[in-house]
Amino acid sequence: MPDEKDAAPATTPPAAPAPEAPAAPAVAAPPAAATPAAAVPPPVVATPAPVAPAAAAVAAAPAAAAPPAAAAPADESRRSFMKWSLPVGWAAFSAATASSLLATGRFMFPNVLFEPPQAFKAGFPSEYNVGEVDTRWKDAFSVWVVREPEGFYALIAVCTHLGCSPNWLAAENKFKCPCHGSGFYRSGENFEGPAPRPLERARIVLADDGQILIDKATKFQKEKGEWESAESFLKV
Repeated sequence: MPDEKDAAPATTPPAAPAPEAPAAPAVAAPPAAATPAAAVPPPVVATPAPVAPAAAAVAAAPAAAAPPAAAAPADESRRSFMKWSLPVGWAAFSAATASSLLATGRFMFPNVLFEPPQAFKAGFPSEYNVGEVDTRWKDAFSVWVVREPEGFYALIAVCTHLGCSPNWLAAENKFKCPCHGSGFYRSGENFEGPAPRPLERARIVLADDGQILIDKATKFQKEKGEWESAESFLKV
């Protein structure tokens, strides 16, 4: 038995190392997991918090600066407007001034109606054929010269209805007004349509040079017996 007791102590020494297992704490896992120390973020978070508004302000600054760049076209359009408005304004002012001057100048002169002369020479008697109505002076002087065997008379080419200009219809041997259908014989007497009286005659005489002189300023009306006047009919 004593030998067994002696043997037991001999075996116990090797078992002593087993307690070294507690050295496992050296695993230092807790220090590595020192996540609690990392929890110090509270002070770190406190510092960035105030910085964030400044950063936002800095970021907003470029955005605020953007409008001036966008406003550049508006400024350019205003400059263009000012560039062209002044010349256009002066042009309008000049035109208004010129028109006012023209109106003033026109006011200084009375209205004048330019008409062909009332008296004119219609050539020599030999230039006309007996029994014909000569229309060569109608457009220029509104007068027909009628040649009869006894002489000449000049009819004024104005309808006695409303003042239209009749036409000579040689095929029908009459004057016909295109406005309302008034008709006149070659002598100038009215016979159809609304014309109330015959055509008027103009003064017709021989000039000093032997030409026929017709003067529209002197008129003769048959209803007043003026066709009997010596100057209403040129005898040859």
